[in-house]
Amino acid sequence: MIQLRLAWWRDRLGEPCARWPKGEPLLQRLTAWDSERAALVALVDGWEAQVVGEDGGVALEHARAGAIVALARMAGIAQSPAIAHAAGEFVKGHAIAIRVPRALRPLILLHHFETTKDASPWRIMLGALRKGWLGR
Repeated sequence: MIQLRLAWWRDRLGEPCARWPKGEPLLQRLTAWDSERAALVALVDGWEAQVVGEDGGVALEHARAGAIVALARMAGIAQSPAIAHAAGEFVKGHAIAIRVPRALRPLILLHHFETTKDASPWRIMLGALRKGWLGR
């Protein structure tokens, strides 16, 4: 059943947004990704590889990093090796050593909240302020 649903998503994301069914709310929210649909298809393929295959989530990890790079392109940030490296580190849960452009700082904040969820509230708040203002 999972493969059928993933195949449906792969088929929809392979089509231009204008041909997507109007009754699917998630597809309507993804219309902004029309130029980067390939990154979304890679996410579907990664989920299938993790659920059905035995790659240990490697394909999904690469697809998630690719989606972050696609998001950076959509935000008007020039593609650079530094952004790709930061996306890979974000997906792996490692600290991100470069200063991230302002358009991607919400991702840095999400990463911070995920990695410090067991810390004291003051540490979480001060870290979030630092990462939000400085981008690292």
